[in-house]
Amino acid sequence: MAGHSKWANIQHRKKAQDAKRGKLFTRLIREVMVAAKGGSDLSANPSLRGAVEKAKSQSVPKDAIDRAVKRGAGELDGADYEEIRYEGYGPAGIAIIVDCLTDNRNRTVSDVRHAFSKAGGNLGQDGSVAFMFSSLGVLTYAPGRDEDAILEAALDAGAEDVVTEEDGLIEVLTAPADYMRVKQAMIDASLEPDDSELTMRAASNTELDIIEGEKVMRLIDALEELDDVQEVFSNAEFPEHLMS
Repeated sequence: MAGHSKWANIQHRKKAQDAKRGKLFTRLIREVMVAAKGGSDLSANPSLRGAVEKAKSQSVPKDAIDRAVKRGAGELDGADYEEIRYEGYGPAGIAIIVDCLTDNRNRTVSDVRHAFSKAGGNLGQDGSVAFMFSSLGVLTYAPGRDEDAILEAALDAGAEDVVTEEDGLIEVLTAPADYMRVKQAMIDASLEPDDSELTMRAASNTELDIIEGEKVMRLIDALEELDDVQEVFSNAEFPEHLMS
């Protein structure tokens, strides 16, 4: 991690999201709609509860969330979105996973393939890179938070691990199924995380120099600009210079 700050990386991502807030709202609403297919009762549908919480955390209006829940549950008419995952390689052999919600598979795969090709990457087959990643919940605490208190509360809550990075960032890692329960336990212990998410994380990352990093970042930016793309995950470790 020498020369790399995970906290800087997170702040960079949040700034990028803020710059695209209108598109972010659309993505969050779609996520709520798809999750609501499993039922509109938040207490009985953990996926929906997580999607609604995520939307609320980004200040999506309550009435928009409520309409999305009803559309997804079939109580209102609306487009029928499905989840699709694409896998591929970017510049420098970086592994990339692209999660999409779409009402037109042909349009989406065409757009994703074009973004990969234009950036010097290539779209792979199902399973070509997914084996490198695992799903997990991550609660993030900024440098300077009380490490001992977080460690004790997280382990009591059933977290899988607590990791402190070189820059002082603290991460509480959970199994996906335990994410909401552990997060609520931390909030109840007056240890609300500075950031939290369900994500895909590679077992190991590939450190990039500035030139390689710029190429990979252009590809990720191009993918995130696509209307049907919800999330982009990679095993890239960018130089801190690119996070400023």
